[in-house]
Amino acid sequence: MEDKKIILLSCGYFDRAFLKQVSGAVEDEYRYQVVTEECHLDLSPFYNPARRQYDGDRLLNQVTACTGTEYLKLIGLFRVDLYIPILTYIFGQAILGRQTAIASVYRLRNELYGLKQDDELLLSRTIKEVIHELGHTFGLVHCHNLSCVMRSSTYAEEIDLKGAALCPSCRSLLSGSLILPRNQT
Repeated sequence: MEDKKIILLSCGYFDRAFLKQVSGAVEDEYRYQVVTEECHLDLSPFYNPARRQYDGDRLLNQVTACTGTEYLKLIGLFRVDLYIPILTYIFGQAILGRQTAIASVYRLRNELYGLKQDDELLLSRTIKEVIHELGHTFGLVHCHNLSCVMRSSTYAEEIDLKGAALCPSCRSLLSGSLILPRNQT
């Protein structure tokens, strides 16, 4: 039987305090224990030199091999620029209703846009993106509520405008399908 925990897979160097804050926010939102593990995946096979980016589809399919631990959900957190063939870039990706997701901080950093480094903003964006992608693994689709973390975001500024929590409607969808622990809905 699978363990009822979420694994945050650190695929690249991340400060422990940063990972702890992301894990804590995910635990607060989904009410499952979050365990951080390190992943030492060679990213070179996933690099597309023509795009100068990493293939999100292939990475998404590979992250499950980076842990031997049983889990309810797994999300790989990367530092590299991700893409899928139909989009110029992605912040993250998940398999709807399945166990696995990925996210990257690469395009969440202010410096990429010629702005001053802002560690608090990077943390906020990362938390929202990780919670968003995990929402997809729980079967949630994009929401039209402006403040819901499940609202689609094409640009980093759109991530800033939404909240870090599920709206009541999305929370109800999770509770109604008994995805969350019964006594914690």
